[in-house]
Amino acid sequence: MSKKHPIISVTGSSGAGTTTIKSTFDQIFRREGIKAVSIEGDAFHRYDRAAMKAELDTRKAAGDMTFSHFSYDANILDKLEDVFREYGETGGGKTRHYVHDTVEAERYGAEPGTFTDWEAFESGSDLLFYEGLHGAVKNDEVDIAGKADLKIGVVPVINLEWIQKIHRDKASRGYTTEAVTDVILRRMHAYVHCICPQFTQTDINFQRVPVVDTSNPFIARWIPTADESLVVIRFRDPRGIDFPYLTTMIHDSWMSRANSIVIPGGKLDLAMQLIFTPMVKRLVHESKRA
Repeated sequence: MSKKHPIISVTGSSGAGTTTIKSTFDQIFRREGIKAVSIEGDAFHRYDRAAMKAELDTRKAAGDMTFSHFSYDANILDKLEDVFREYGETGGGKTRHYVHDTVEAERYGAEPGTFTDWEAFESGSDLLFYEGLHGAVKNDEVDIAGKADLKIGVVPVINLEWIQKIHRDKASRGYTTEAVTDVILRRMHAYVHCICPQFTQTDINFQRVPVVDTSNPFIARWIPTADESLVVIRFRDPRGIDFPYLTTMIHDSWMSRANSIVIPGGKLDLAMQLIFTPMVKRLVHESKRA
C-alpha cells in the first residue's frame, strides 16, 4: 500500500451491484474533484472469447469441468498485481479493455470478444479504482489484496446470484435455463475456492439479501427488486465507524452485530455515499500530504 498513490479495489460480480458502486464512486469523484484512473477486471482475463472457448473445450476433453472466468488460471493475476504495485509506487501503469459487444466495439475500435491494446494511464491521477472479480486475491502466487488501500466486497446471497445470472444470460445472450445452469455448475468450484476467500480480505462487504421467496432460483420469474431486498454491510474493523450517525441518516436501518449494519435495499446508494465519501477524501488528503 502507498499513501502517495492510493488504490480502491471493488470485488464482486456485476449482478451483485458492482455497477451501482462504480456509479456511486463516479459521483463521489466528480463531486469532490478527484481524478481517478479506472481499470476493469475483464481486462486481465487470460483469453479472448474465441481462445476461452477453445480452452474450455480442451479442459472438458481432459475431464476438467470446473474451469471458468472465476478460476485463477483464467486470468493474468500476476499482471494485475504488477499494475497495483506500479501504481502504488509511481502513480503509473497500463490497462486495456475487453470488448463485450457491438456498442463497445464502436467505442474502442476492436471486434467484440477481443482486447484492445495496452495503454498507459493518464498522468496526474489522485487514485486508482479497480472493479472486477479478483481485486482481493491472496494466495501462494499473488497478494493483490495487500496492494490495495481500501478493499470492498459486493455480493448477493447465492440464490439471488443465480437468479440474476439466469435472467441476464437468457435476455442478453439467448441462453436457455439449462445452458445457464451448466455454467453455474461449472463455476461453483472456482466460486468456492477463488471468489469467496476474497471476502475475508475486504475491509467492507455489501451483501444483498432478498426478502421474497427465492427457494428455487431456476424457476423464478422475476429478479427481486431493491425494495424487496435488504443489504448487510459488514466492516472488518469497526473502529472509527459512526454507527449511530449511519442508523440516523439511513431510515429503517439497524445494527445486527457490533461490526454490521442492515439497510433497506433502496438505500444502498445513500449508504455508500455516507460511508465512502469521508474515506475517499481521507485517502486523497493523505496522498497529497505524502
